[in-house]
Amino acid sequence: MDFLRKRVLHLSDIPRDLDSVITIDEKKEVDPQLVGMAQDDIDEIWHNIVKLYKTGVHPGISLSIRRQGKVLMSRGIGHALGNGPDDSPDDKKVLMSAATPVCQFSTSKGITALLMHMLSEDGLINVMDPVAFYAPEFARNGKQNITIHQILAHRGGIPGLPSNTPLDTLWDEDKAWELLCDAQPITTDGSKLAYHAITGGFVLERVIRQVTGDDINAYIDKKIRQPMGMKYFTYGIEPRHLDKLAATYTTGPRPGLLLRALLKRALGTADLSSLESMCNDPRFQDAIIPAGNLVGTAEEVSKFFQMMLNGGKWGRRRICSQSTVARTVQEFGSRTLDHTLMIPMRFSAGLMLGDEPFGIWGPGSGHAFGHLGLINKFSWADPEREISVSLLTTGLPLIAHHIPAMVNVMRAIGNRTPKVAELPPFALSAA
Repeated sequence: MDFLRKRVLHLSDIPRDLDSVITIDEKKEVDPQLVGMAQDDIDEIWHNIVKLYKTGVHPGISLSIRRQGKVLMSRGIGHALGNGPDDSPDDKKVLMSAATPVCQFSTSKGITALLMHMLSEDGLINVMDPVAFYAPEFARNGKQNITIHQILAHRGGIPGLPSNTPLDTLWDEDKAWELLCDAQPITTDGSKLAYHAITGGFVLERVIRQVTGDDINAYIDKKIRQPMGMKYFTYGIEPRHLDKLAATYTTGPRPGLLLRALLKRALGTADLSSLESMCNDPRFQDAIIPAGNLVGTAEEVSKFFQMMLNGGKWGRRRICSQSTVARTVQEFGSRTLDHTLMIPMRFSAGLMLGDEPFGIWGPGSGHAFGHLGLINKFSWADPEREISVSLLTTGLPLIAHHIPAMVNVMRAIGNRTPKVAELPPFALSAA
């Protein structure tokens, strides 16, 4: 029965001895009482993570939660490599941990967004300027008034590359840029919210190149990676670290016609096998794709959002100003239907915002901000709960039986982390 279930639903193997695939960094995790919580809270959150893993749709899961700036949970379960649905039992297996580098996919957008607001802080751009002020060729076909801010807020009118664009275009920045310069926008006045899954990153990276004279990896290295002591945290992964990168696996039932249409609209392909091959292609892993391939660990990503929660500070270092964080998390437009994802969303200029009574970041998350990554990677900060969270997974399921378990994980984190009475000043703009 287990064999049939695994084959029909396209799942990974679940070992009988779960302790053999669990990693806990006990040296980093603090006593929960030091941050106003109890061991029962930690146990409840972890219990739900284990239940999610046991659905079989995620060969590996890593988790990093900080509360009040301290590491509350630093854990992994399952495998980064070697236990995908089509892997052989003889394949080498590598355990997953909070220190495992993982492609963040669309979570990259949230990090790229802060970089753009930091460029503004540095006086190199004004996000309200048209993109064409910095890259004149973008003005083709009526796009001369589309602003950087519109691109950040998914209102730039260029939500996708032209249909039938080969996937390997994603690792050819110049070709992708030319396609976007030639593109006909669906709107130019910022009135239509339509999630820019890949396109916006290429536009923003081109602006960074124009004003700094170097690529986005040089800028993030100088502004975030080095000052915050990150080992990875680059767009693409350095070749010397490639053997440590977690693999990506398509899992779960194959999508029907409606889901395939949604996938095609958002990502440019409805072929999950091709998507998995692309994600594991060394050319994709080596490319700079600012909207889709930043590599970092759960520990690093929660550190990044903790820095934002700190109002731009990390330790004694000032990474960016508090006003830069405030501009990054400030809601732009009201809750509205996203014409790409076809769900109601709240966005800032670069981040996905929470909601009441239940939002993308769990229950009562109206002040939370972060960004999803393909398809079940959740990374966010919640100033009401004083938490920064990165929950990274290696499976690519669409509609599958894991959804109730995933909802319960988000509910457990939200319900088990108490809210504070007073919010930091910048958080008010995310309400």
